[in-house]
Amino acid sequence: MNPTIYDVSKLSGVSTATISRAFSNPEQVRESTRRKVFEAAEVLHYSPNAIARAMARQRTDKLAFLICKKDATILDEFYAAICEGIMRETNKSDHQLLISTAADWRQTPSTAQRKQVEGVILGGNAQPDLVSEFQSQHIAVVLVNNRMTGFDLPCVLSDEYGGVRQAIEHLIDRGHRHIGMIAGRFSPYIVGARYNAFLSVAKERGIRTDARDIQMCDADADDAARAAMELLDRPDRPTAVFGANDVVAAGILKAVRRLGLRVPEDVAVVGYDDSTVCGMLEPELTSVRINCRRMGELCVERLRALLAGEDCPSVTTVPTELCIRGTT
Repeated sequence: MNPTIYDVSKLSGVSTATISRAFSNPEQVRESTRRKVFEAAEVLHYSPNAIARAMARQRTDKLAFLICKKDATILDEFYAAICEGIMRETNKSDHQLLISTAADWRQTPSTAQRKQVEGVILGGNAQPDLVSEFQSQHIAVVLVNNRMTGFDLPCVLSDEYGGVRQAIEHLIDRGHRHIGMIAGRFSPYIVGARYNAFLSVAKERGIRTDARDIQMCDADADDAARAAMELLDRPDRPTAVFGANDVVAAGILKAVRRLGLRVPEDVAVVGYDDSTVCGMLEPELTSVRINCRRMGELCVERLRALLAGEDCPSVTTVPTELCIRGTT
């Protein structure tokens, strides 16, 4: 039998998409990777014409971005910004990009195999069984805005600790020494990262916190307002509150007004994500900005490295920036 592109892939340890580029656009492939491909092709007596025939029969060079969030749509603001970075980066190459939610993707059996996806970026709270499914199909996986124990997967994250530190230190600079937190129930990684960062920074800076100063809520403004009422409706209330994201912070502002308090004179409020919500509030919300576009670009870079059989860092962290507005 004549050797196939899959035989070359198996012998060289390089993806079929990279093998195709090594022959058609060698300048796009690292020298060390090209050498592996050409050596394997020579051993197997495999020619570029054989690659062309194989590529005509099979659709490859496809990547997927799946949003793993309850009730998510592809219009979700946070992940839409990450998707923009992914699209910008994939447009620089010959890869095709499929965009979906994890829920929609899994409704159709064997979707990944049928569409010949070679790599997938999972955004948010991906479930272990979904990751295992892709790995069993030898599909490369990169996580974004999430870390997962039990899997050796590259992940691209924002600097959660640095972002929380910026927010808390800004409040300290404004004279606050009693700071509370409303922690929304998001993905376990995000909840844990921001909660633990808040406790760590507060302890480092000698800021008073006790069990009553941190309230949990569902990830919506109404439940955040309920939690903030419990936090603020007491004589020894905090003078500033950190919301785990901007929707939670909007709920905090609701509670402040219901209690007849002023922002920022009586209670300062900081959010996280720097979403469009910030400019819709009055006063406008101080928030931690995440460079979602850069996160998306880095996801594609890491996925390309995996597909090319190259070394890939396990964790890539993108810096954050505090955007100061009227609530502080």
